[in-house]
Amino acid sequence: MSDAALPIPASPEADILSALGSRSVVLVGMMGVGKSTIGRRMALRLKLPFIDADTEIETSAQMTIPEIFERHGEAYFRDGEARVIARLLDGGPVVLATGGGAFMREETRKRIAAKAVSIWLKADHDVIMRRVRRRADRPLLQTADPEGTVTRLLTEREPVYGHADLTIASRDVPHDRIVEECIEALRAFLCGEQAAPPSADVASALR
Repeated sequence: MSDAALPIPASPEADILSALGSRSVVLVGMMGVGKSTIGRRMALRLKLPFIDADTEIETSAQMTIPEIFERHGEAYFRDGEARVIARLLDGGPVVLATGGGAFMREETRKRIAAKAVSIWLKADHDVIMRRVRRRADRPLLQTADPEGTVTRLLTEREPVYGHADLTIASRDVPHDRIVEECIEALRAFLCGEQAAPPSADVASALR
């Protein structure tokens, strides 16, 4: 058999793209879990466009998210967020990072379930607090007790995030390791291949 006739070896990325079809990959989870950072690297691996929903919302509104909250309130922001995510999912396939509250809206969850595979990047309270302290542009944390707010949001949101198709532990390891775990989990989910068992640090992070 000549080299030209040899089959092209399959790759996890090619398998995922084939199985996804027109669907997107959507990252959900709390602020500070790394949805944008991980999403960009996943998009590069999969050769798909990366879109940050928050950036698209700001472009559409011609205001920053803190400005939208201040001028119009959270309900107005959530309505706009749902419209933007619906539009982005109609234009897939992409890797889409969503804001922390987006998945709370049932209509958005249903749309994601129909048009995407969802990955919950799950981080514990301490990891989230270490990361969000570095930024002052989180409207929901402009309170007298940011730690208490994060605890409350985790309690409210984690049961809903649990409806995502896949859960990956976001913890303090190199980003590429998290990306690799996302790729492996996606391939197993979409192609029915057995994923490697989680390492000890992953298992403890998901407890």
